[in-house]
Amino acid sequence: MDAWIRLAVGCLVLAGIAVAVLRVTGTGHHRMVVVASVRAALQLAVVAAALRGVFAAPLAVVGVVAIMFGVACWTATRRIGDLAGAASAVVLSCAAGALVSVGLIVGAPVLDRSVRDLVAVSGIVIGGTMTAATLAGRRLIDGIRRRRDEIEAWLAIGATPRQAVREIARTAAGEALVPALDQTRTVGLVTLPGAFVGALLGGVGAAGAARFQLAVLIGLLCAESITVTVLVYRLGAPDVLID
Repeated sequence: MDAWIRLAVGCLVLAGIAVAVLRVTGTGHHRMVVVASVRAALQLAVVAAALRGVFAAPLAVVGVVAIMFGVACWTATRRIGDLAGAASAVVLSCAAGALVSVGLIVGAPVLDRSVRDLVAVSGIVIGGTMTAATLAGRRLIDGIRRRRDEIEAWLAIGATPRQAVREIARTAAGEALVPALDQTRTVGLVTLPGAFVGALLGGVGAAGAARFQLAVLIGLLCAESITVTVLVYRLGAPDVLID
């Protein structure tokens, strides 16, 4: 009980500092910090309870992964809803990236073929595809808006919509991969990622934790590369330019 009290007090202090900083500086989003913090606490409590049942009944993992994937696609679609066909593009791109990466890591298996590894890897990889799809989509929207005159010029000389947006789509895909690339380049030097720390706290030795983290990081690069490529291809030939 003492540990839970310390956790609650610590989280309240940390969230309070974030809110104060954002409010005083006029940055905004201070209310969202509160909402996000409360949602995280409630959702993690539900997930912790649900995973007990999943580990006891392995077939339930299908439902858990499906929920993860559904929420990830819904979240990414909300962020890039200005693009026509965003929903189907997000579902297809995230599914392609996640299936290839998780399939190899757990199915091949690169790591142990277990329910625990499947849930852990699926959550991390699906979250990565969500972030990559969101970033690529938002960069694509921004590029189309900023370079509208350039696109129209290409169209005026007979280029197809895909040809007119090609460089913007490539730039959007490349920029969306920057966070994953930086995380992989600096692992162990700047940060100890969550998967590594979680494995250590779970009682796995340092070598085992490093093995798990390496597989996850390379898996994320694979999944996100596929996701952004498929997404910008699907959305990179707009019939109508965004205002």
